[in-house]
Amino acid sequence: MKLAIEETIAAPIQLVFELFTDLPHAAEHVESIQSLEVIGKGPIGKGTRFRETRVMFGKEATEEMEITAFDPPRSYRVEGISCGVQYTTVYRFEGGQRETKVSMETTSRPLTLVARVTGPILGLMMKGAMRKAMAQDHAELKRVAEDRVAAMAEASDDDGMAQRG
Repeated sequence: MKLAIEETIAAPIQLVFELFTDLPHAAEHVESIQSLEVIGKGPIGKGTRFRETRVMFGKEATEEMEITAFDPPRSYRVEGISCGVQYTTVYRFEGGQRETKVSMETTSRPLTLVARVTGPILGLMMKGAMRKAMAQDHAELKRVAEDRVAAMAEASDDDGMAQRG
């Protein structure tokens, strides 16, 4: 199964990349994430493992994932295994100082016989709901990024007035 979505965010690429990879604060920015625990210490990057608990299809689910590629601010890849299926999600960021296009592509590959047999049926049933959930996550991150840009612009305007006054 393959799932792809895109979102354009009115914010600089560096800010958007940092927001999307801000794992310690993910639950504050994305409503469906109940908690996210980074496993280990050090900066977020290739090799970072984390345990995410979110509500999916009305139930709480916890998955362990790992960042397997990290190229700030252009892309990163996250992989995990759940229910006999390997999931790979690649995020790509394109843009500059005013706008960033975020592309996300998730692919799944069955690893067990059960997953190979049930995968096509479950994939068809879940694809729409997964697309909707991922689009909602992106919309929430977009709101946070654009709110930060607006706050920075307002602070800059306030500083300019204070200096002139």
